[in-house]
Amino acid sequence: MFKFKTSKPIAFAFAVTMAACSGTPARKTVLFQAGDKATVDKLNYSVVDTQIFTRLGEDPNVRVPQNRFYVVQLSVFNAGTEDAAIPAMSLVDDSGKSYEELTDGSGVARWLGVVRHVSANQTETGTIVFDAPASHYKMKLTDDTDANDVYIDIPLSFAHEQMSQSSGVPEATDAPLIPAAPAPPADKKKK
Repeated sequence: MFKFKTSKPIAFAFAVTMAACSGTPARKTVLFQAGDKATVDKLNYSVVDTQIFTRLGEDPNVRVPQNRFYVVQLSVFNAGTEDAAIPAMSLVDDSGKSYEELTDGSGVARWLGVVRHVSANQTETGTIVFDAPASHYKMKLTDDTDANDVYIDIPLSFAHEQMSQSSGVPEATDAPLIPAAPAPPADKKKK
């Protein structure tokens, strides 16, 4: 009869290899375009519009962001048979930095709130707000407890940036978003 002797390091390496092979499957990243329906479990999300503000509210209660206020109008449909909570979302930039949804909706029209839910076979619409620098983002709809990472693309566009807001309704402005570069000095001919 043969006896196999294994050294402890080999047995340990075998156990680690087997554990790695039977580990949890890798998370998939799913990216939807703005305007498309993004599905997470029984909830279907649609970004209706995104606006960027340099301030919210009226004097004397004006709110000024650290960066920019990103106000995202969205629609959430519950395809399930029971009420469902609408979880908090975050913006993730191209380098992976994350900006959490703000818990203060002062000055934001139709704010969804912090604790929110949608009834079975119903749609909840409203806005959420972030404080983040002007950049391209993906809005993350899931957290670490979900099987996959699901995002909606939020392209950078200054077309909707508003310089002020009054009564929850954005005001148009003719002020340039980014100051124009100074004109080059005129050539002075030597006399």
